[in-house]
Amino acid sequence: MAPGRKGRIARRTAVLTAVVALSLTMEIAGYHATPAAERPEVSYTTLHALVPLVFAACAGVAWKIGPTRAPARLMVAFVVLWIPQSIYRVIGEWEWVWPVVRGVDLGWAVIAGILVLVYPKGFLSDAFDRWVAGIALVASVVNLLAVLLLASPESAGCTACAPNPYQLVDAPALYGLIDVGYRIVGVGLALAIAGRLLVRWVRASVPARTVAFLMPLALFAWATTLAAQAVTYATATTTDIVLATVSLIAMASIPVSFDAGVSHARNMRARVADLMRITREGADRGLWAESLARTLRDASVRVYWWDEERGRYADAAGVPIDDAEADPRGSHSILPVASPLGAPIALIRHDRVLTDNMRLLDGVSSALRLSVDNGRLRSEIERTLEQVRQSRQRIVEAGVEARRRIERDLHDGAQQHLVSLGMRLRLVANEARDRGVEPLGAEIDGTITMLNQALRELRELAHGIHPSLLSQGGLALAVPELAGRCPVPVEVDVQAEGRLPELIESTAYFVVAEALANIAKHSEATRAWVRAHLEDGWLVLVIRDNGRGGASVDAGTGMLGIADRVEALGGTLELESPPGAGTTLTVRMPLPAPSD
Repeated sequence: MAPGRKGRIARRTAVLTAVVALSLTMEIAGYHATPAAERPEVSYTTLHALVPLVFAACAGVAWKIGPTRAPARLMVAFVVLWIPQSIYRVIGEWEWVWPVVRGVDLGWAVIAGILVLVYPKGFLSDAFDRWVAGIALVASVVNLLAVLLLASPESAGCTACAPNPYQLVDAPALYGLIDVGYRIVGVGLALAIAGRLLVRWVRASVPARTVAFLMPLALFAWATTLAAQAVTYATATTTDIVLATVSLIAMASIPVSFDAGVSHARNMRARVADLMRITREGADRGLWAESLARTLRDASVRVYWWDEERGRYADAAGVPIDDAEADPRGSHSILPVASPLGAPIALIRHDRVLTDNMRLLDGVSSALRLSVDNGRLRSEIERTLEQVRQSRQRIVEAGVEARRRIERDLHDGAQQHLVSLGMRLRLVANEARDRGVEPLGAEIDGTITMLNQALRELRELAHGIHPSLLSQGGLALAVPELAGRCPVPVEVDVQAEGRLPELIESTAYFVVAEALANIAKHSEATRAWVRAHLEDGWLVLVIRDNGRGGASVDAGTGMLGIADRVEALGGTLELESPPGAGTTLTVRMPLPAPSD
């Protein structure tokens, strides 16, 4: 954990601990200072004390997950301002303190209202929110000034308090009017906020309701009971304990609803990772729209892709976006997505409420942008790999053609010259004997023997470069002849009927040749088997021995060359060579589809 983060956590923990201790101290002190006959029930007092504790706990959560620091600070301020009326029996003798406390003792209600207004963005986002907050703050300032300048201990309901040192005019009627008016204004603002949120929640789509969560219901319950309490206060009647209890429960549910809604929004952002996982192979347009709708829980989501050719946005079916869909004044918003260079990619039409969660929308934009880039990169890689494969195949074809040309040149050139030279030397040897020069004839016979040996070696070399049997009869003739020259007994089964493409035959022949050479040199085998057959458009070669095993493609035994040849044609190579259990080499090469 970073030192700076540790410091922030320590400071926040200290602040929460201090405000909770202050709140509980005031609650306990006020309760004990109240005469036993006037004390409320213990259960109500306990519930009253729990409200600031809930706000403090939610402040700790909001500091960690909140969109800004403002909600957590508002919750802390609420705890400080949650001053019970009975506290005046403790501070009543402090003549310079109690009027100030009396002037701000409803500040917690203003704080609660502003907390609702900043949900879920963490700040006041529109004119209605700013007007409501402004009216509440102005009314609070007017109420504070009225208490300081007009209230006496009797008119303020604190008969045991010391005289108000700030009082300028003794006007209990005017003060009572301002006091009741302040409460009525507060109730009106609370009802306006609650009604607005409730109507929006009822009319909203599924995403809006999931983001709003319980906030409108909690606020409406609190505002309703607050209105009932204001009426009883204005008429000087006793507050019903049931209404008071409901009001406390509703008040405590506001910060819980706030944190729950913000947590839900964070979980929605976390699901963007799933969206990126689903679309990591590229932006399949139909899949993208369906996955996005599930991620945002918004069935009304539409994705319109930029059509470079036509210069317009259209959905996955090719239907262009119309003016009504793109109207920013409707119930939906449009999120443009562009590449880092500014080139348009798509438009995402979503429920307007999701604009309150810009981090979520930023994540969606990044996911779509990354998906498109992945798709483009994947296409480029596949195109590059195909070019590499074709290039390797051309190299193999060029090698086969070069070997064939060398074999032909050796057969038609050097071999023919050597045969002709041998015949001429035979004639010279015969003529030398006819003339009685026997030593010269014997010397020429030795030279002819050496020439024949060189001719045989040249024919073996030409056969290794490109066997003539392969050109004449294909694998059916060339593989048995190749196996017959292996010092290890080899059982051959070639079921490839007819001729195969020349490049396939040539590659298969050299695969078998290299494998048999490895068996003879390294396997210490006593038997080997070669099988070639066709299977669903593939030529399958299986070369197996009963040797010591332990072969590897990277062991320098020629397997790497075999793998390169096979992969150049789009084939595969499998090697099984457990120590002491022989080696099995399986090669599969695709055959070209027959042309119409």
